[in-house]
Amino acid sequence: MNISNKIYRLKTSRNYLKIIKLYHKTFKKFSEKKIDTPNFYNNKIFRYDIVQEIIKLKNYKNYLEIGCDQNELFSKVKIKNKIGVDPHNGGTHRMTSDEFFKNNHKKFDLVFIDGLHTYEQVKKDIINSLNSLNEKGIILLHDCFPQTYLDQAIPRGQRKWNGDVWKAIVEFRCKQQLSTYVGAFDNGIGLIFKRKNEEKLITEIIDFKNISYDQYYNNYKEFLNLVSYEQFLKIINEF
Repeated sequence: MNISNKIYRLKTSRNYLKIIKLYHKTFKKFSEKKIDTPNFYNNKIFRYDIVQEIIKLKNYKNYLEIGCDQNELFSKVKIKNKIGVDPHNGGTHRMTSDEFFKNNHKKFDLVFIDGLHTYEQVKKDIINSLNSLNEKGIILLHDCFPQTYLDQAIPRGQRKWNGDVWKAIVEFRCKQQLSTYVGAFDNGIGLIFKRKNEEKLITEIIDFKNISYDQYYNNYKEFLNLVSYEQFLKIINEF
């Protein structure tokens, strides 16, 4: 086992997470507020359902997955060409996404981002994916809809963890030439593609990294552009 794998196992161990949880409760702006699950949230739809449905709808041929872990998704994706990138497990390329994109010259129809769940890394993965995307390609992101403070806390403080992927979603919601949505299923599946943004988020936020959980709690539907599964598919089909 290499050093990076040992560090990963340490940071996901039960005792380590207990310490981090205490740190959040003691030193950070911890909140007990929990977002109620919207009535249009579909807990029967999972990422492999939507990925395969999109491939079928758009007749896509080239797929890239960032963050494969145990190949829960990657192994189920049926498509002509697929590449999976993960520094620890699964996929086809054992490296970080930064290393992969640095030397990549391929273009993809569909990119699924599920790597390191921090705002900074997700932002980089989105930008790199946009540069590697075919003209009518789309990007999906996992874990965009945390429902408690600890779901999204940095550093990670519990086993169930979405990270602050949502902050990158908020930032890209403000872009003029990108359309961004979050589907209300499977912990929130983000959707980004190149098109004039008719639903641009108007906000005075400048420092997206430091948006508070309370701000998110009070504005999550607007921040995320949250849509139902049916709306999600309709948006993709019309693109």
